[in-house]
Amino acid sequence: MLGPHDGPEGTFTRAMLPGAEKVEAFSLRGGKLGTLKRVDDRGLFEGKLRGQPKPVKYHCQGGGAQWWITDPYSFGPVLGQLDDLLIAQGTHFRLFDKLGAHLIEHEGCAGVHFAVWAPNARNVILVGDFNDWDATRHPMRHRVDIGVWELFLPDIGEGRAYKYRIVGPDGEEQPLKADPFAFASELRPKTASITARPAKPDWGDDAHRLHWSSVDPRREAISIYEVHPGSWQRDENDWFLSWDTMAERLIPYVADMGFTHIEFLPVSEHPYDPSWGYQTTGLYAPTARFGGPDGFARFVDGAHRAGISVLLDWVPAHFPVDDHGLAEFDGTALYEHADPRLGFHPDWNTAIYNFGRREVASFLVNNALFWAERYHVDGLRVDAVASMLYRDYSRKDGEWIPNAEGGRENWEAVDFLRGMNRAVHASHPGILTIAEESTSWPGVSQPAFEEGPRTSLGFGFKWNMGFMHDTLQYMAREPVHRKHHHDEITFGLVYAFSENFVLPLSHDEVVHGKGSLLAKMSGDDWQQFANLRAYYGLMWGYPGKKLLFMGQEFAQRREWSEARALDWHLLDAPAHKGVQNLVRDLNNLYKYKPALHARDCEGEGFEWLVADDADASVFAWLRKCPGEPPVAVICNMTPMLHDGYGLGLPMDGTWTEVLNTDASEYGGSGKGNMGEVTVDGGRTSVVLPPLSTIMLEYKA
Repeated sequence: MLGPHDGPEGTFTRAMLPGAEKVEAFSLRGGKLGTLKRVDDRGLFEGKLRGQPKPVKYHCQGGGAQWWITDPYSFGPVLGQLDDLLIAQGTHFRLFDKLGAHLIEHEGCAGVHFAVWAPNARNVILVGDFNDWDATRHPMRHRVDIGVWELFLPDIGEGRAYKYRIVGPDGEEQPLKADPFAFASELRPKTASITARPAKPDWGDDAHRLHWSSVDPRREAISIYEVHPGSWQRDENDWFLSWDTMAERLIPYVADMGFTHIEFLPVSEHPYDPSWGYQTTGLYAPTARFGGPDGFARFVDGAHRAGISVLLDWVPAHFPVDDHGLAEFDGTALYEHADPRLGFHPDWNTAIYNFGRREVASFLVNNALFWAERYHVDGLRVDAVASMLYRDYSRKDGEWIPNAEGGRENWEAVDFLRGMNRAVHASHPGILTIAEESTSWPGVSQPAFEEGPRTSLGFGFKWNMGFMHDTLQYMAREPVHRKHHHDEITFGLVYAFSENFVLPLSHDEVVHGKGSLLAKMSGDDWQQFANLRAYYGLMWGYPGKKLLFMGQEFAQRREWSEARALDWHLLDAPAHKGVQNLVRDLNNLYKYKPALHARDCEGEGFEWLVADDADASVFAWLRKCPGEPPVAVICNMTPMLHDGYGLGLPMDGTWTEVLNTDASEYGGSGKGNMGEVTVDGGRTSVVLPPLSTIMLEYKA
């Protein structure tokens, strides 16, 4: 009903112009087209226009003021028939170019195109700071076939706050909704979406991206530094660092420490700080806590130029039910299931995406593609995959609905994950997808070919939760008892090559009363440090990619809290500085010794040397790579010095001691092998310092 329309008597126009008393219509070029008459005191004007003009602008006068308004309803639609087809099919892989708020030029005028999916709504109205949040001014056009509402709003630009006023199918008005595709949001506790350009136009990371697209990541050194960006460091006012300040501090630190990747806890917009980002309400918007979207893009670009990859935690497993979010978005269970046995998550009091609905799956797949394309992120670590795979996850009998075959598998979620991995790997060679999956689901990191097993999910890597659980349990035991639990170290090697594994010592292990990694170690203070150093040596010598949560690289004593910065002052103490030095050296050894990383995911890269010496709590194995010198990893998990431990090694000659976690520069006692050992007839005698890991590399 609004805007200019052709009729039998020429062009007729209608406009909502609250506050106006007199209105004249003009073409964009300035030619006068006619005068409009107010037909309703709430601001409705009508009138005939000369010719068939589109677009049209109005000169308004009222209350002693005058202003211009370009009529949004005098522009044609932006979306086209091909968009309709692909959106309806759920096969549109450029939704982030179509839905949301886009700053464009349309029919000769600059402005913002808004589009939102709300198929069951009776009405959707755009409100924002550009129309005084007045729900009478900008009702949106309905593309009935696909349930998308759109409107091009001329003469506005970046930085404008907006939401959608949605009337549901029952006539009930919903709470004002943020844009599911918003590229930026207000800083909490405000919740409006912000018009913005995602990322930035200029990048200098071609060499970095080309490298990772040309290699097999399973055979590359991957050592991940997991970071919560709100608490790694704080500024002098105990406020969050901006992305630019973080780039100045975090990127050089990570490079100096030898890590290859930074993995951020979710950076998508979220309303509640203690959720750490896992209760996201704005999947397409980097949180406003650290600045604008361009700041995050600059961080990624800077990291890439320094040779550091950036991974993001990604949360398609659930979403919060905040009023302004996705819950009952158009007055119905649109993104979630209506039945709580399918659509409610008891662990987190959140909703669960309806993965079987093609538009919902497309929304999520496009989000994965969006971060890879627009922000050049190098990978996504997918949170809580196990909760997606099983319909009975954390549910009692009667609280879940079996699948069509009567089983517990959530095949809709499986198909979504397979489709996401296929789309991401096809579009962005070199990207990593990593699953946090805590069960024995078969084929998590196997290719998700259409003709392959349906259980194969297509991830590049999987977190090895068994390694984390068993080894931490072992290290918490008093050394005198460890001989009775030898298999807590050895058992993991039974399945170490069944998936492409990442060994995770993540944030989950240092929160909720679990204490820090240092506090998990047994013994007095000296033994705890020695245990932690020995444990890190074991982990960096163990097959699998590495992940360490921030603060644990210098043996943070306190449990992590998102509300404060890490305890960086601890580095003034030699014991903490020694652990940091060890982690740096471990990363560099791992990176520059192919035997330690190039066959992380293949059984040919591992060979037991000592697996059964439970009485001495000694473990020894060989890490190998064709054409490269092997590295022997030997762990003594007792506080006893073994001054002449007999060890078989496969090649005679000199083996150089390239690492000793008991070295004095790491805070140890300084016991060791004087730099090397000699093997004759396949045997040698080595010094195994107390609570230590040593590494010997074959020299000649």
